Amino acid sequence: MDKYFYITSLLPILVFDKQPDITVDYFMTEAEKWTSNRDFQLLASLDLGDVEVHSSDPKTLKEIKATELAIRNDLVAWRREKRAGREHKPTAFSLSLVKEGNPLMIEKNLLKFRWDVLSEKELDHHFDLEALIFYRLKLQILQRLAQFDKEKGLEKYKSMYKVSI
Repeated sequence: MDKYFYITSLLPILVFDKQPDITVDYFMTEAEKWTSNRDFQLLASLDLGDVEVHSSDPKTLKEIKATELAIRNDLVAWRREKRAGREHKPTAFSLSLVKEGNPLMIEKNLLKFRWDVLSEKELDHHFDLEALIFYRLKLQILQRLAQFDKEKGLEKYKSMYKVSI
């Protein structure tokens, strides 16, 4: 049996763009109880925005970071070419994710794409450290989605640009 059978079996299923039935604090408390100190430190340090690969990273995490770096590089190239009036066809994701919609919709599309990448990679991992890595990163995506609040965004926009709507 794999190493982390108990903790992975007690975690509720996560659904994209739905409030999770678990908090990050609860997840980390359980992880600290059931994982080795080394694995817990890795889980605690995970950040979807961190693309720096370390030699100690598990192979799966290295792949996730490589994918995230490719997404970011394609976004930079796409934005640069768009400003210059030229087309850029991303290789890491479909152009349709960023071509149409408002900035919030584009951000949600990219988060959904990241979610789907994690979901695909996690299929072969059930009761191991990698399953916990995928879970932690998905919790981060859900946290990011929870930060999107139309009312707060409108107020911030108004205060930044001194407009009344």
